Amino acid sequence: MGQFKITETGIDGLVIIEPEIHTDQRGYFMETYNARDLKDAGLPLNFVQDNHSRSIKGVLRGLHFQKQHPQGKLVRVVAGSIYDVAVDLRPTSPSFKRWFGVVLSSSNRKQLYIPRGFAHGFLALSEAEVIYKCTDYYDPEDEDGIIWNDPEIGIKWPDHGQIIISVKDTRLGNFEEERCAIDCFN
Repeated sequence: MGQFKITETGIDGLVIIEPEIHTDQRGYFMETYNARDLKDAGLPLNFVQDNHSRSIKGVLRGLHFQKQHPQGKLVRVVAGSIYDVAVDLRPTSPSFKRWFGVVLSSSNRKQLYIPRGFAHGFLALSEAEVIYKCTDYYDPEDEDGIIWNDPEIGIKWPDHGQIIISVKDTRLGNFEEERCAIDCFN
């Protein structure tokens, strides 16, 4: 299947992608994206936007989603490490409201593919730079989210001490308050 190992997460469409790494005395080389190989693996992706963020340790971003223009995302870390989380918001999915979390780091080089219809967020476990490809354009008028510590979803975040969260993210509602926005994924 080319240059990638694909690992199922137990949630339909949500997969961990590990690139084949070629190392020698000079360092290493890896493909981080290959449309043909990922399509052959059952992930027909059409990315239209790349994003790059830098966060200091303790920053928590999310849980974000877009209502009418949901984005699939291919997330990887180029410096440091994060705990990356995806929550299935597809009402007809057998895994509706289930979440999955994984450590992505510059040392493990894992990537997480998050399909359309998921909320996404991450906690910076160290200073971290995150790059992610998106299948639709960011639309600030379409953005919504769920508060990171919603008890109904029950994400088990790593011990984080003091978190740093944006004012915008502190104003996100819980799952039930966002239910009408989530129902748009039908």
